[in-house]
Amino acid sequence: MKILITGGAGFIGGNFVSYMIDKYPTYEIYNLDALTYAGDLAKHEAIRNYKNYHFIKENIVNRAAIYSLFQQERFDCVVHFAAESHVDRSIEDPEVFTRTNVLGTQVLLDAANDIGIKKFIHISTDEVYGDLELDSNTLFTETTPIQPSSPYSASKASSDLLVHSYYRTYHLPVNITRCSNNYGPYQHAEKLIPLTISKVLNKQKIPVYGDGKNVRDWLHVYDHCAAVDLVLHEGVNGEVYNIGGNNEKSNIDIVSSIIEMLDGSLDLIEYVTDRLGHDRRYAIDSSKISKLGWKPMYKFNTGLEKTIDWYVRNQNFFKEKVNENGNV
Repeated sequence: MKILITGGAGFIGGNFVSYMIDKYPTYEIYNLDALTYAGDLAKHEAIRNYKNYHFIKENIVNRAAIYSLFQQERFDCVVHFAAESHVDRSIEDPEVFTRTNVLGTQVLLDAANDIGIKKFIHISTDEVYGDLELDSNTLFTETTPIQPSSPYSASKASSDLLVHSYYRTYHLPVNITRCSNNYGPYQHAEKLIPLTISKVLNKQKIPVYGDGKNVRDWLHVYDHCAAVDLVLHEGVNGEVYNIGGNNEKSNIDIVSSIIEMLDGSLDLIEYVTDRLGHDRRYAIDSSKISKLGWKPMYKFNTGLEKTIDWYVRNQNFFKEKVNENGNV
């Protein structure tokens, strides 16, 4: 099987590339990435010379190049991770998010439809649903109305609808997955967990938005990879699958836990003006994908300890990558 993975130099896509290479040595894996600020190929140094691994530096908005690539390689499947994903950056510059996340997705859909692809998996986010009340027990399901709060989540919701339209109009065999917040190795240093680890290690102030009580459902990236793999092979065409870790934690609890695990000081916490349109709570109902046989394997505290240990041992990975404005 010949599989194109877009965004394979990023955090989740990069882990998925390694996962697929390790699990399916007979598959041809093509990693396409524009290598923006968030892209890093160091994670794939060990597989760089594998005969079944191929890297292509290209931007998904380049229609001519993408069409040529699809015509030449005739991929069986596409797993589409490539996206601009930082909410703060989307507030500052919404246009690049629309261009990459919406128009780039359309380019891939057109190219995939043109060659008659066997499966197109679009990786999305629970942020397309908006947010939930802090004191409720409500969970996002696949039928929860889309109600994005930020330019980032609006761009992902738009691309979700575009993917679904290609299923309805052209009968393109698609799936959409919507995951909760991921954590694990190789995440960019602007994100909550690696940012906090870096700040604690360097005894720097940790900026926490608002009251810090915003809640997210946390999913280890390895569990996410296993879920996407399952959808690739077992997913019913046209269906959406939510993927969550069932680990609801507030931002301040995450920060406090990391400080404690690293023997840091709570005095490093600095509350700052809240993000515009900051969603209060995300929580996912993953029962639909569980019926395919998936369940998360990582307990959050164990996963967080392993993640902290990885960053402590690989501090050069996020050196000079931290966004000083924070993302907590």
